[in-house]
Amino acid sequence: MGVGDRQEDALVAQLVGEHDRAYRAAWLVLRDRELAQEAVQEAFLRVWRFRGSLPAGDAIRPWLYRVVVNTAISSLRHERRRPDPPKEDEDAHDVDPVDALVVADALANLPDHLRIPVVLRYWVGLSEKEIATAIARRPGTVKSRLHEARARLSNDLGLTREEA
Repeated sequence: MGVGDRQEDALVAQLVGEHDRAYRAAWLVLRDRELAQEAVQEAFLRVWRFRGSLPAGDAIRPWLYRVVVNTAISSLRHERRRPDPPKEDEDAHDVDPVDALVVADALANLPDHLRIPVVLRYWVGLSEKEIATAIARRPGTVKSRLHEARARLSNDLGLTREEA
């Protein structure tokens, strides 16, 4: 097995390892299971096609989510629809479904420029610096967008400062 084969195997392993988080990120942008699955599949295919120009080391993760989020946004623009959230999210069995729907609705009401950093931070687990790379913005911009999004979500959900 050559060096290129090992690198490709490592990339496949990394994509498989990031699939669930990538799907969650796409679903939170699109709010549609099928569209999210298609967006992740398309994003992973794009990553595979451009594997020769991937960033080295840890920089691949934010780059991957940039591709996933951009693909989801592109899909959203083409579809121009947001269906009602599903009755039950398969990943949220230990969370009160009513609370989960309330949060999902509040998140869906955020404009894209605020929702996407929140999704990448709290559902995908990227750092502010990685989010900045993923959405091609400065870290200070990411920090201010996260702050504004948290304030809006707190207000929409009726949370006090201590609860938020």
